[in-house]
Amino acid sequence: MAHKQKGFSLIELLIVVAIILIIASIAIPNLMRSRLRANEAAAISTLRTLHTSQAAYNTSYGELAGFAPTLQSLGPGTPCDLNHACLVDANLGCASEPCVRGGYEFFLTSDSSSSPYTDYAFTATPVIWKSSGNQNFCTAEDGMIRYETSPSGPLSAAVPHNNCMNFALYNGI
Repeated sequence: MAHKQKGFSLIELLIVVAIILIIASIAIPNLMRSRLRANEAAAISTLRTLHTSQAAYNTSYGELAGFAPTLQSLGPGTPCDLNHACLVDANLGCASEPCVRGGYEFFLTSDSSSSPYTDYAFTATPVIWKSSGNQNFCTAEDGMIRYETSPSGPLSAAVPHNNCMNFALYNGI
């Protein structure tokens, strides 16, 4: 009496593997684009947070310093004071720029060379171009978030204040 063998044939397994690979080849690029867009949305949100922190810093220490000159000035410290205002976490208020969060690097600059700092510009640029983001952003004391009109790659330093305010270089969101 012959016994029937149970199980899958090699052809059936290869078909299942082929179907899984086809589904993965469709899903993975969409997942990467979604992640890139999420990083960009997080960078915009972080720039809004930094702008709000600058406004609070200026309200508290404006007579002495104007706006915060560095991201570290907005960060945590003991005690919370002019040099460490405790307005952002240690990731954004890091000791040396750029400060990294969510696939983006953040910078702060001012045209003023000494206190009181009368202006500022925050810059957000991807850590890895076309992987963690494909857009550079900036904001200044007017609070408008701007994106670079002709991005060509990540930035290595903060966008100067006047460039951030120039609509030919940076357009509003």
